[in-house]
Amino acid sequence: MSAAMDGQLDVALSSILGGIALQTVVLVVLDAAGVRPRAPLTRFAASLGLVREGTMVIVVRTVVVMGTQLPGGLAFIRLDPASLAITVLWIVGLVLLNRAGKGLPWQADGDAPGSQAEPRGHSKGKKEKSASDKGASTARAAVVFGVAAATTLVAGVVIERSGEEFFDRQGLPGILFGATVLAAATSLPEVGTGLTSTKLGDYQLAISDIFGGNAFLPVLFLLATLISGTPVLPTAHHTDIYLTALGIVLTSVYLAGLVFRPKRQYLRMGIDSLAVLVMYVAGVVGLATISG
Repeated sequence: MSAAMDGQLDVALSSILGGIALQTVVLVVLDAAGVRPRAPLTRFAASLGLVREGTMVIVVRTVVVMGTQLPGGLAFIRLDPASLAITVLWIVGLVLLNRAGKGLPWQADGDAPGSQAEPRGHSKGKKEKSASDKGASTARAAVVFGVAAATTLVAGVVIERSGEEFFDRQGLPGILFGATVLAAATSLPEVGTGLTSTKLGDYQLAISDIFGGNAFLPVLFLLATLISGTPVLPTAHHTDIYLTALGIVLTSVYLAGLVFRPKRQYLRMGIDSLAVLVMYVAGVVGLATISG
């Protein structure tokens, strides 16, 4: 919102697309620091449900690439077909995921044998019970959540404004700022929630949080278009398409990990997390090369 109001559409684009790629790397952090007993994250979290969610991320990002190729004049009452299609796809995807969660024509429930002992989401019940035992009311939880959300919103504006000014003084391009520093800062909440989930042994919820956030972020292009009055995706540069492709590749690696469920660890990570880390670093180097 802050970048769109300032007309900094390149920052808005790169922060969202770079955020998706970097939030996927959050899974590397969770794999290295949050899994107990020691084993690759995808080995414990493997489930058909997460494969469906990861596929949804790839579909939405593919539509992002398609939207960048449309002419900017295709807009009506500040709505462009690409951002509208992304929003509709996200809503339809949620409906399908919800329906799939109630049962599919499969022999099992979609969880791999030997995965986490308790069903996904069990940590929510444990935290709710713990809070209730301590006397925390529903009203108090709602107030704390609301204050934290408002603080995050305000902090996002401050991060965008101050970071943009700093990078401008250093003579660095906005695309690099949005895709790295801004994306990293806005990914910190996912690190916190993910580590909390893995600490409670809810590995599927930790990955679902990342995939769910990555599927939702492109919906913000609709908000940016409404605020700026200009279709955002048609203004994308080749660097934005590059970031989108990087996010698709990183997501695909973790989907492969959920299917193959690696056993061995390298540097306290599964081979899928190690591959994602190497690919992301190489991707950022490539981004700096093509945006310089």
